[in-house]
Amino acid sequence: MTDILRRATQDDVPALEALIARSGIALSAGFYTEEQAQAVTHHIFGVDTQLIRDGTYFLIEHDGKPVACGGWSRRATLFGADRAKAAADPLLDPATQAGRIRAFFVEPSMPRQGLGTRLLRHCEAEAAQAGFRALEMAATLPGVPLYRSAGYVTVEEFALSLPGGVSVPLARMHKRLA
Repeated sequence: MTDILRRATQDDVPALEALIARSGIALSAGFYTEEQAQAVTHHIFGVDTQLIRDGTYFLIEHDGKPVACGGWSRRATLFGADRAKAAADPLLDPATQAGRIRAFFVEPSMPRQGLGTRLLRHCEAEAAQAGFRALEMAATLPGVPLYRSAGYVTVEEFALSLPGGVSVPLARMHKRLA
């Protein structure tokens, strides 16, 4: 069966949350400690349903099951699921501000098979169609190699302070669109 890339719907949220939790823990190995992976997965990772409402969050299905998800946004929020967001999420100006790449996760049993790259290219094309000339993100360390290979550059390294005194390093990355 062929993999299908489609827009995520509200009905997909439970399956996506499960995929994100699996991916967040398993694919962080070698990049984050177990404590860091657990903390960032519990406190930050998850679905941002605003992206679903905006029609800018996607998934790839394999045999009818989500195996990758990710999106782009025309809103100011840089990262985080519903539970980690502030109330306001204003729209960005595509003429002067970078759109966002958001919440990319891949099934841990299917890494490095081009799923993330396929989603990323799709999101970049959609953002460009919407008038954005640049994109940026807060990348987790496991995602940095994918984004670097797609032409993103690190513009800032920072750490997220999470409950329990856990600090999780991230990279703010940026790319100008052609």
